[in-house]
Amino acid sequence: MNKNIKSKIANCLFVLPSLFVFINVVLIPFIIGIIYSFTNWDGFAFKGSSFVGLNNYIEVFKDEKFISSFWLTAKYTVVMVICVNIVGLSLALLVTSKLKSKNILRTVYFLPNLIGGLILGFIWKFIFTKLFEQLGEMLNKADIFFNWIDHPTMAFWALVIVGTWQMAGYVMVIYIASIESISDEVMEAAEIDGATSWQKFKSITLPLIGPAFTVSLFITLSNSFKQYDTNLSLTNGGPYGSTELITMNIFTTAFNYNKYAIAQAKSIIFFLIITVITLMQVYTTKKREVEM
Repeated sequence: MNKNIKSKIANCLFVLPSLFVFINVVLIPFIIGIIYSFTNWDGFAFKGSSFVGLNNYIEVFKDEKFISSFWLTAKYTVVMVICVNIVGLSLALLVTSKLKSKNILRTVYFLPNLIGGLILGFIWKFIFTKLFEQLGEMLNKADIFFNWIDHPTMAFWALVIVGTWQMAGYVMVIYIASIESISDEVMEAAEIDGATSWQKFKSITLPLIGPAFTVSLFITLSNSFKQYDTNLSLTNGGPYGSTELITMNIFTTAFNYNKYAIAQAKSIIFFLIITVITLMQVYTTKKREVEM
């Protein structure tokens, strides 16, 4: 047996456990879920369920709460993509500068990403309710510092702040890796030519970190669309359902209203929407990389 065959066998043996888990945990449940979405499945035994065609999907598009939660999720995602990438890139530029404390700052900025969304939500819920109310009384600024969670508009921005605080550190790491791969000779040549910091950033750094933009936008886009844990612990969809994102709407449909088949249809629609949007994003940013 030659070395190439041995190498291929070894690679297959390493891949098999992960492939087995993927097939059993992701692929098979996904296929079964598609089947369930065309039935009147009650969430328990499939036996006894009958085929209902596209009725579940028709019901989904008649559900006003689902439509409103979708548009809210779209709004949340757009804001998050902008905020997370601006903050993440700014932090990356800061910690790749000549600061003496840059290594400590990298750890500090990345730390929120290591904390679970549920824990973060509970921590920030205390800040937005108890701490803000006390600050409003102490500073006599009750119009700014009040219970944000009870205000529909401010509760949305509370979600954005917590999400940005959590995800910016992860995106920062991606940008750091890309920035540090830029040759020092290129920067030195630009300095010799008299380029300012802004000119170097605009003409050298931005074009060369194009691949990092593609990856960061993809991660931010998909994670923002799938946000659930922070939404649950911070606002629980309130007040009055004003911050119920699409994942929470699907969960509520299944486990609060026991409409499992309709919830499954919502999940399939949600999957298709995310797939189309992320593929369009990757195609657009990849094309932009070539142009840059």
